[in-house]
Amino acid sequence: MSIRTTLAAGLALLALATGTEAATSRPSWLVQKIYAYNHPFAANLPGELATKMDKMTQSAFYFYRGTAHLFYTDMANTAAWPTSYFSNYLTDGAWLEGDMHMQNLGGFRDANGNAVFDTNDFDEAYWGPYVWDIRRMAVAIVLAAKENGIASSDRQSLVKNFVDAYLTQIAAFKGNDNEKTWRLTTANTNGVVKDAIQAADAKTRSNLLAKYTAVTSGVRQFVASSTLQLVNASTLSALNAAMPGYIASIAASKRYANSFYTLKGAALRLGAGTGSLGRYRYYLLIEGPSTATSDDVILEMKQESDSAVAIAAPGTMPASAYGYHNGVRVAMSHKALLNNADVLVGSTSMNGMAFYLHERSPYQEDFDYTLLTTYTKFNDAVKYMGQGVAKNHALADKDYDSTLIASSMDKEITDVIGANGSAFKTEILNFALGYTAQVEQDYVDFVAAKNSGATLY
Repeated sequence: MSIRTTLAAGLALLALATGTEAATSRPSWLVQKIYAYNHPFAANLPGELATKMDKMTQSAFYFYRGTAHLFYTDMANTAAWPTSYFSNYLTDGAWLEGDMHMQNLGGFRDANGNAVFDTNDFDEAYWGPYVWDIRRMAVAIVLAAKENGIASSDRQSLVKNFVDAYLTQIAAFKGNDNEKTWRLTTANTNGVVKDAIQAADAKTRSNLLAKYTAVTSGVRQFVASSTLQLVNASTLSALNAAMPGYIASIAASKRYANSFYTLKGAALRLGAGTGSLGRYRYYLLIEGPSTATSDDVILEMKQESDSAVAIAAPGTMPASAYGYHNGVRVAMSHKALLNNADVLVGSTSMNGMAFYLHERSPYQEDFDYTLLTTYTKFNDAVKYMGQGVAKNHALADKDYDSTLIASSMDKEITDVIGANGSAFKTEILNFALGYTAQVEQDYVDFVAAKNSGATLY
């Protein structure tokens, strides 16, 4: 056994022996951080922030979903949460999804019409240590499994099996370009993941349009509802003014005729997601390939701000790499992390704010973690999640743009772990158990603070 192997195993086992599940009650700090992160959006959509706080009281997992900024504030505190032993300066610059949890994956059709299971949220995408994506998903697995009634020993096995799947897949990508064509489909999945892919593939454009719009006198328009608020004339004018910037952001080779993007109507989408609540999210109805109402397209236009990852790794992804525009950062990340990305992905600015746009696809199905009610069902899912995270890291490197990331991340990650996979799994499990305890304590303190009337935004 090498010195490196012995040290890695020793560090991991020592961490387990010193009490990984201790947590700190920090209510004042917690309220201050939540307020500071959310207050900048309070003047615009206070009702959405109220919805966010209500959602975050539902469970520790929902709280975790809404507080990626707390996670990265903690990752910056390396005295309390040490950096991984299995890292170096190259692997500390991986292109991260940034907010890995099972609700940020789902079933959808890619731009080539393949029904797949993959990452579907890129708001926090940024460069940083690859282990942060693994850590964040590992904690999410423990929280969700606990909520679903999965036994403690099985929760630990789920984390180990997630990491196993990641390690096997990242190593399989080393030395080849398979990550450019690899995908999770109905042919290589089963269980709830396969069901999500099939459900997405079975959907239709007509059903999506009927959900949000109606045709009156031959014209299709949005229909107002509790979650869809029609915009006023001044906002519609501003959205129209932002459209040329969006069109210009799409590569010429993927850009349709300008008539495709003709704006027919717009609405403010309310109550969607958790972490991004409080930011503007518009649905835009555009003409699509013809003047027929049956092929109209809905775009989602979402306000973006700095990635939470930057709290712990400021400047790791230089702002110059994305033109100092967070909509560009998210659009770039969408294209970097996915094969056959949506050709309608782009960015624009409106009223001094950065926005990211993509199609609100008719062919998508959110992943429902509450269906993972047995160890077997959950175990199937975490394997695919581990493979998917590995694909993200392997694809979003020199394969996407060697002027941004010059290295092969699948090689660098595989090499830095080497033959120490078992110790790496122990390190991740230790972190997951310890940080889950901290999230649960923070959740209790958050609920108490909210119930006592603390100002949270």
